[in-house]
Amino acid sequence: MNGFHEKLPLISPPEPPAQDFTDARAAVEMVQALYAEATGFLRENFLKVMEGGKYAGHYRAYYPQISLVTRSYAKIDTRLAFGHVAEPGVYATTLTRPDLFAGYLTQQIDLLLKNHGVPIRVSVSDTPIPLHFAMGENAHVEGSIEDRLHRPLRDVFDVPDLENTNDLIANGTYHPRGDGPRPLAPFTAQRIDYSLARLAHYTATSPVHFQNHVLFTNYQFYMDEFLAYARDAIMDPDSGYTALIEGGNVITTVDGTTGTPLGKLPQMPTYHLVGPDNTGITMVNIGVGPSNAKTITDHVAVLRPHAWLMLGHCAGLRNSQNLGDYVLAHAYVREDHVLDDDLPVWVPVPALAEIQIALEQAVADVTGYSGYELKTIMRTGTVATIDNRNWELRDQSGPVQRLSQSRAIALDMESATIAANGFRFRVPYGTLLCVSDKPLHGELKLPGMATEFYTRQVAQHLQIGIKAMQAIRDMPLERLHSRKLRSFDETAFL
Repeated sequence: MNGFHEKLPLISPPEPPAQDFTDARAAVEMVQALYAEATGFLRENFLKVMEGGKYAGHYRAYYPQISLVTRSYAKIDTRLAFGHVAEPGVYATTLTRPDLFAGYLTQQIDLLLKNHGVPIRVSVSDTPIPLHFAMGENAHVEGSIEDRLHRPLRDVFDVPDLENTNDLIANGTYHPRGDGPRPLAPFTAQRIDYSLARLAHYTATSPVHFQNHVLFTNYQFYMDEFLAYARDAIMDPDSGYTALIEGGNVITTVDGTTGTPLGKLPQMPTYHLVGPDNTGITMVNIGVGPSNAKTITDHVAVLRPHAWLMLGHCAGLRNSQNLGDYVLAHAYVREDHVLDDDLPVWVPVPALAEIQIALEQAVADVTGYSGYELKTIMRTGTVATIDNRNWELRDQSGPVQRLSQSRAIALDMESATIAANGFRFRVPYGTLLCVSDKPLHGELKLPGMATEFYTRQVAQHLQIGIKAMQAIRDMPLERLHSRKLRSFDETAFL
């Protein structure tokens, strides 16, 4: 048995030489091979240690990485918001879960090859893979690890390092050390692994099942309606959807259901209506409040979805509104505070034309209203998001004056947070809310009124969200991912 205070020798798998590629698929295959070898090495040695309680040293394996070296200001299609670097230099990113991200990586690498005309290098990085992230989603360890090792786990295996688990790149505050490479992607491998683990925890579904179009809501009523819609859709061969995934990774297809349902709902119930190549729709009940909204979007963002939308209820602030009216947000008042350190409140969060048009058209299609008549059931305007659910109980002179000066027409606790995190993470975003009460005008929901309202309105609201997502799905990627979401010095990866 090793002495507790002695320094353990480092044991790593053999490091293959770096290789240059001019074919994106071949590059991704190499990344997959490096990742499989590294994680296999860690799992194999962990099992040996747990079985025998003995170790020969500190077991370490590293994330694969890709890098690009360009010495030219390439002539690129400037209409494209991604797929190229801004200036000559060395760029690199660590990679994880190439099984999950194979299509995304192939697409992004292919764009780099076409735009810059130089090879992509695949190699082993100098960032260790934490044991926790090498074990897989369904790993379960019986008993105490440290009782088996008789010393801290981090002495024998690497554990998550917060220095490599942050949002500096996405926030635009990352500065390479010395003459080190500049980032190719908005997230490091360890930051992605952290979020993948969190997604599985909060939603009780594997990140593999998340689709590229995500609906968020703050009411379980919407989830029940989505579940009913999804079950009908997978039985319709013309719908294009092939499966429904529920908590516990229960999978329903036209051929039946496999898996064991959960005994209770997870913290954020989630359903995935699966389409080819992840073109389906994921719906998440985030619960109430900006903290939940930030938490889930922090993690969904690493999957690089093509769009996310908020469908929820709000307080109508204008006397001219009726219960059941829709609010299409084109601006936000951010009094949620949870993103103040990451995205200052002076940063504008713009409406995205492509999303706005898709939502407005979906409202028209589903309700049958159009043109000027559409104004009778929908208003476009500013949505205020706050972090105090009982804001009505405070002295109204201050809040009401601010809301009036901002021209706000609705108030909730999640929408601005979801939009701001979409802006921060370069994920196209939008908000369509439904007026469920008017506290400034004495119209509060009573139990019977609420039941009737939800029954009447939720199904229509959800249909609008689904129809909007289907329109967004059909947009060319280069049109949807707008340049307005990109800063001066952007990563090449979407």
